[in-house]
Amino acid sequence: MATDARYAADVVSVDAIITAMYEVVSGPAGPRDWARDRHLFHPQARLMRGLPAGSPPADPPTPGLRVMSLAGFEDHVADRLAAEDFYEIEIGREEFRFGRFVHALSAYSSHRRPEEPPFARGINSIQLWWDGGRWWIMGLIWDWEGDGVRIPDSLARKV
Repeated sequence: MATDARYAADVVSVDAIITAMYEVVSGPAGPRDWARDRHLFHPQARLMRGLPAGSPPADPPTPGLRVMSLAGFEDHVADRLAAEDFYEIEIGREEFRFGRFVHALSAYSSHRRPEEPPFARGINSIQLWWDGGRWWIMGLIWDWEGDGVRIPDSLARKV
């Protein structure tokens, strides 16, 4: 798989690719750079989000979880991001490395404007793979604080 020269700096390190992942979804209302997003995620990557209690079942049915391809994720969020300011800011990270993979737990806060208090916080669980020349995001699963679930203080260092 080729590396797009425009985004080559985004995939040289774990820090660079996670920073780029947050940058793609963040910004004022309007379209996002989905080509950049597709450069970060492996073509077979899966994105999974926890569903609020009482949500209708996902398709295919996965209790409490929506599983998407990258294209499915982009379809799911594009209209909302085009209509609303949205900023997701990393507030802490823990990494486990073994061989060519990294599992990163990345705590985040969601804002309408970066300087405003967050309206939500959660954790992204990111699985990354080094192919010998670049990093790929292979999987992303996330969930939000709520119902007595809070980001551990050790992970929410920047708040």
